Amino acid sequence: MSDFSALHRAGDPLILPNVWDVASARCLVEAGFRALGTTSLGVAAAAGLPDGAGATAAETLRLTRNLAKLPVHLTVDIETGSVGAAVAVAEAGAAGVNMEDAMGPAEAHAALLRSVKRELPQLFVNARTDTYWQRPGDLAETLRRVRRYADAGADGVFVPGLAEPTDIAAVVAAVDVPVNILFLPGQHTIADLSQLGVRRISTGSLLFRAALAACADTALAVRDGLAVRPDLPSYSQINAWSPPGDTVTDERSRTCRALPTPAWGSDLVAGKANSARSLRGCDGRRKGHIVAVRRRDAGPGRRSDTAASWLP
Repeated sequence: MSDFSALHRAGDPLILPNVWDVASARCLVEAGFRALGTTSLGVAAAAGLPDGAGATAAETLRLTRNLAKLPVHLTVDIETGSVGAAVAVAEAGAAGVNMEDAMGPAEAHAALLRSVKRELPQLFVNARTDTYWQRPGDLAETLRRVRRYADAGADGVFVPGLAEPTDIAAVVAAVDVPVNILFLPGQHTIADLSQLGVRRISTGSLLFRAALAACADTALAVRDGLAVRPDLPSYSQINAWSPPGDTVTDERSRTCRALPTPAWGSDLVAGKANSARSLRGCDGRRKGHIVAVRRRDAGPGRRSDTAASWLP
């Protein structure tokens, strides 16, 4: 945790972009960022799932395993989280986690934070309170919660939606741990937040939403005969991010990019299989089970043509 923690400096805050897949992360590594976070909204929306509903545990863990291969510090949004979720992403390579209280009882969230730190003292735990998120805000309640979370062992506190300089200054003064603020375009500048003592500034879902807007804008420009931004990354640049032999896990199929020939077994090749058999990926671990086998006889003495479908 020490190296990642050291990036949270007064007067020189950590600027933390939030990513939702491997490509967005590689793009930001190329841009020179030393640390990345994940955006729970981006991860959820990209998978067609709701944010904040505990629906993306599997997607988040798979993404963590992929991003941990990159030469950056990684902190992962595990929503409200649990000890098990924190352990899983830490074992996958995360340097930190973000854990939100969702405006539940502060005492329960503090107890959870304490349990996570007891299990994973090296993990940077950023405790988020939603006192200002999608609501008017309550400074007194915010101060009560961030103090409680810091006392429970949180390494940092996060108050998304906090915008007023006097409120931000009050939160910074209330705790000794780094304060994380969500960057709000038109309401914040990095220089102002730095002067207020903020030590971490994250983008949340901003980059994901900007990418969606850019996608629509570019498609409309093509349709309407307007200029398209000329300085886009090239095909070869993006393809070079994933060189041949790279074993980044495919998040949909949970197989590997360079698929090995499945160990079908002689009975399956002969068309005699009628029970589920394992498929193994390039790491040797079982990836799923065949759920249907179709056989077309090729004639005496010839190899039968077989096909299979499978579930993870």
